[in-house]
Amino acid sequence: MQFQIDDMSCSACVRSIEKAVAAVDAQAVVEADLGARQIRVQTSADKAQIVAALQEAGFPPKPL
Repeated sequence: MQFQIDDMSCSACVRSIEKAVAAVDAQAVVEADLGARQIRVQTSADKAQIVAALQEAGFPPKPL
């Protein structure tokens, strides 16, 4: 699944996003494109769970 995250502006943001996703699925893989402000998440978790975790972390995602 891919998301646009407009509030992702630095490597600390990326770490916070990775941590939020890992709280839902510790085996998830997060690939971030900081310049495009996009992430790709490879996970077995439900999309709604990932979206909720990102929103709670302060990084509301927009689907791509």
